[in-house]
Amino acid sequence: MAPDADTTWAADMPAAYDALLGPVLFAPYAEDMAARVAACHPSSVLELAAGTGRLTSELVAALPAAQVTATDLNQAMVDHGRGRVPQARWSQADAMDLSFEDGSVDVVVCQFGVMFFPDRVAALGEAARVLAPGGSLLVSTWDTVETNHLAAQLVVALERVFPEDPPAFVVRVPHGYADVARFRADARAAGLVDVEVETVALTSRAPSARSFARGVCTGSPLRAGLAERGDLAEATERVADELTALLGEGPVSGPMSAHVLRGARP
Repeated sequence: MAPDADTTWAADMPAAYDALLGPVLFAPYAEDMAARVAACHPSSVLELAAGTGRLTSELVAALPAAQVTATDLNQAMVDHGRGRVPQARWSQADAMDLSFEDGSVDVVVCQFGVMFFPDRVAALGEAARVLAPGGSLLVSTWDTVETNHLAAQLVVALERVFPEDPPAFVVRVPHGYADVARFRADARAAGLVDVEVETVALTSRAPSARSFARGVCTGSPLRAGLAERGDLAEATERVADELTALLGEGPVSGPMSAHVLRGARP
């Protein structure tokens, strides 16, 4: 797999990501995160790795008087998000090298994006740099794959379809930054103080196992690993068949778990 395959997004991926994964994985946590941001009473919010704007839409609803700026490394995500949440300011931005001025933002927030950053301490340091003194950084990362039912069953389905060489993206990246001690230490190394981490358990619900499988297979960087192993459409349907065999027909649900970190700039 190419070195950057885990962070590459084709132009047609955001639609599948937003429609098939957004309501299942990201919307429940977006409501929780927006409430946490609103409790900080900010006048300006910078969102990193905003994706298609699931959290962004909750932020603009919770903070109608605040200036919300949403950014993402991938222009396809920015374009999709801008159309979905036009109330926010949207721009392409690299979390590793932000163009925003020092001390210019009250809150920086990042929902399920930190796992993709090549140098997490550096990225968290950039976020700390643009925070005003006393400003807050809120970041979420997924807990282990075993604590997230749909993801864990998807991994089993992938192993059944590709028993000799299953794609490792789901475990390696989305669920690869689940160590709370490391998460906390990285934030402190980035210069943040008053660092706290809370584990938040919610429930994921999908219309079907097939729709969830299609969302991850075609709307996430797992797609690259499947395409390397053969025809993407065929692989997607094989994974969807196996996940349906595991979870059954009709709506599916299960527990999911994530860690939410809050830190402050001194």
